[in-house]
Amino acid sequence: MKPSLATTLRAPVAIGVLLLAIVAALAAGQLVAGLVAPSSSPFLQVGDAVVRLAPAPVVEFAKSAFGTADKPVLLVGIGVVLLLVAVGAGLASRRFATVGQVTVGVLGVLGIAATATNPTFAPTDLLAPVVAAGVGWWVFRELHRRAMEYTGSADGITRRRFLQATAVVGGLSVVGGGAGVLLGRPTIDSRAVVTARLAAASVARETGAGTDFGLTPYLTPNTDFYRIDTALRVPQLRAEDWSLRVHGMVDRELTLTFDDLLARPLVERTVTLTCVSNDVGGDLISTARFVGVELADVLRAAGPRPGADQVFSTSSDGWTAGTPTEVLLEPGRGALLAVGMNGEALPTEHGFPVRMVVPGLYGYVSATKWVTDLELTTFAARESYWEQRGWGERGPIKTEARIDLPRPFAAVPAGAVTVAGIAWSQPRGISRVEYSVDGGPWAEAELADTVGGDTWRMWRGSVEVGAGSHTMRVRATDGTGALQTERAADVLPDGATGWPAVIFTAR
Repeated sequence: MKPSLATTLRAPVAIGVLLLAIVAALAAGQLVAGLVAPSSSPFLQVGDAVVRLAPAPVVEFAKSAFGTADKPVLLVGIGVVLLLVAVGAGLASRRFATVGQVTVGVLGVLGIAATATNPTFAPTDLLAPVVAAGVGWWVFRELHRRAMEYTGSADGITRRRFLQATAVVGGLSVVGGGAGVLLGRPTIDSRAVVTARLAAASVARETGAGTDFGLTPYLTPNTDFYRIDTALRVPQLRAEDWSLRVHGMVDRELTLTFDDLLARPLVERTVTLTCVSNDVGGDLISTARFVGVELADVLRAAGPRPGADQVFSTSSDGWTAGTPTEVLLEPGRGALLAVGMNGEALPTEHGFPVRMVVPGLYGYVSATKWVTDLELTTFAARESYWEQRGWGERGPIKTEARIDLPRPFAAVPAGAVTVAGIAWSQPRGISRVEYSVDGGPWAEAELADTVGGDTWRMWRGSVEVGAGSHTMRVRATDGTGALQTERAADVLPDGATGWPAVIFTAR
């Protein structure tokens, strides 16, 4: 029985029909993406587009407000937006399907556009969003038609058919979406293979060891190492399939496989990596032992031409960074194409199979994970991802310190209070740390041993305090004798500055 012109869907039914259509579209896109190219999932492609197009203040707010949870928050936010769209468009489709069809069509076009404009776009990437758009449109049309028939008829058979159709769509969506996620996972544990190869390889080990005072570990476990990147879906690369292209302003273009890389001499370096978004006294800093090959040797093998002042690196997901060529070629700098981290292959979320590690530069201009392309060019010719968003061009790390003890607003017994923390100034190193309580004289802290200037250094001391509220400040001096600046500056455009302080109470 056909519905009459006066038939109007109940609000929950109308919203549910459109929501099911969107869910079916996303599931279909995820399934096709898992079969063809996992990164082409329409949901993730739209998320990537949001990251690419978001202005710097919005990105910085997300990082400061949500920290490393910014990506899940973004994906949840997109889901909420889709839910609101389903509610609005569903209510507008209670009598006629036109608004719902247009809405699903527009969402499909957005998915296709986000995919086509992705820096890593390949023609096959369009399959997932196109299929998603088609499935979403068809599911909405069919469910809306059946819902209108059910609403305009007292026939129990019609009602059962509609409910059966919604159950089938929902079930297939769950199964299809889940299958797409599973298909997108690597079938071979390439990391385990690389870890075994590194264990058997000859590596020029670093001499010396850093120590800590039992508070912040000198070496950060891989699971605790800070992560800041733009990848909504961590690239799932296999070392067996990886290659690196070195081209641009060079005498000899190179293409290196993972085997080519491991055939070169391997070296171990302990390096502290720091994010430019680290606020004064912040925790976006970690230290690890990296194993890799000298990046300078790879660049020299390609033969950089005069005037090539930038190495423009690109990740497999399209993220870019611009690193000063002179820094990478600087004798003793120790820049690496890293393949190992703390005794194992790089963790997937930290760049497996290969990433860049450059001591002395903030990550946004140097620490390209999942690196697949190095172009010798100029800063005038190419702008990297963060430079396009107003960040500085060169990104040298500034001298900073952090107070780890006492904690902010902590309550401690009056009398002798232990104070401790870390300081860093890669690659210059730290020669002195001083602390002051309540504006009193500066006292020199005890410094722990360190591997060298490329890593942070632990410090500690003791101060006598009476009952009440107290404020402690700390400042560091680098290996050249230059004192950390007291001038307060925001993280944008090239890193925060200022002397960190904590307020605590003695009782």
